[in-house]
Amino acid sequence: MRYFLELAYDGTNYHGWQTQPNARTVQEVLDKCLSTILRQPVETVGSGRTDTGVHAAQQYSHFDLNQELSINNFCHRLNRLLPPDISALNIYPVGPEAHARFNAVSRTYEYRIVQAKDPFQQRFTHYLSQPVNLDLMNEAAALLLEFEDFTSFSKVKGDTLHYRCQMHVAYWQPQATGLLFTIKSNRFLRGMVRLVVGTLLDVGKGKILPQDFKRILAAQDRRQASGAAPAAGLFLTQVQYPDNYFQEQQEIFTQNKTSAGL
Repeated sequence: MRYFLELAYDGTNYHGWQTQPNARTVQEVLDKCLSTILRQPVETVGSGRTDTGVHAAQQYSHFDLNQELSINNFCHRLNRLLPPDISALNIYPVGPEAHARFNAVSRTYEYRIVQAKDPFQQRFTHYLSQPVNLDLMNEAAALLLEFEDFTSFSKVKGDTLHYRCQMHVAYWQPQATGLLFTIKSNRFLRGMVRLVVGTLLDVGKGKILPQDFKRILAAQDRRQASGAAPAAGLFLTQVQYPDNYFQEQQEIFTQNKTSAGL
């Protein structure tokens, strides 16, 4: 039986989502807690990999069990075991072929900036003391929608097979205390959003022009981009699946259970 788990977490104290040797990660902690509460080894598969220090207001993962899980109060029970900076929001029974990563159609990230120093926001925002030109930053951000290859904003090659992304949205908007950048795509490369933000901020500071940003995009060369913006301001805010996805998966789950005589 397969289940989707919807999560939120403060990534400050974690080396990203994905389990890795000699580092504390969200996935590692989640898998240990699930294994404890379910009394069997559990390995989750995430909808995407957030980097070190990056937060998630919505993240999904899936895991498999040999038997049906009673989902009533399951998130409540799991939250009692999870640390305070990770929260289980919802759990959904799904079909055996459902996949948290491959079935997602888009991811949305937000980057949050404050322009007045606030010690109570330091974990969740980037403090920017100097003024920036929002119009120029939006002019440059709009260019992202004209490209598909984002090699220039990929942190490392690693196991990435290609650097193509279908960009849907990219814009800045003013907030009461600062700025908010929203970016939505079918997929993102490792470190991509922070590199995009760092380079767009250089446009806003007057270090480079929007046409320079376009040249960087076209160059397909990581060395052309600016440094990455700090992780604290970055949130994965939405992972989107096809319309009626969870309703349809619930029906598949029920059909499979009936076929199995459970």
